[in-house]
Amino acid sequence: MSAAENKQLLKTAFDAWATGDIRPLIGAMSDDVTWTVSGHNSWSGSFRGRDSVRRDLLAPLGEQFEGTYTSTASRFVAEDDVVVVETQGSVATRTGARYDNKYCFVFRLEDGRIREITEYMDTQLVAEVLPELAR
Repeated sequence: MSAAENKQLLKTAFDAWATGDIRPLIGAMSDDVTWTVSGHNSWSGSFRGRDSVRRDLLAPLGEQFEGTYTSTASRFVAEDDVVVVETQGSVATRTGARYDNKYCFVFRLEDGRIREITEYMDTQLVAEVLPELAR
């Protein structure tokens, strides 16, 4: 796929996520996707495989939230098989704290599927608001 097609695939996925629907993003992942969370906290590290991403990252993260998590993208930059997305998350946690983190995601796609995701965010906010991830 072209850079423009990869960019459109992610625009479509983030349009859905802005309403709380992450399913199109998960559906675009290859079975052997790797999602790497940057930083040095309990949530940091690499999650390999779509099942691990769902089970070991997204499910425990979702358990922390009181409402529906949304992620609203503000910029997409695409070149070859890489798409960079700037986005703003928004949700209240079960403790009442706000988890409104800003992200920069770097996606690498292959044959119309997401193969790699590298996530950069405010790790201090993660440390202050989210409990440690048990692994």
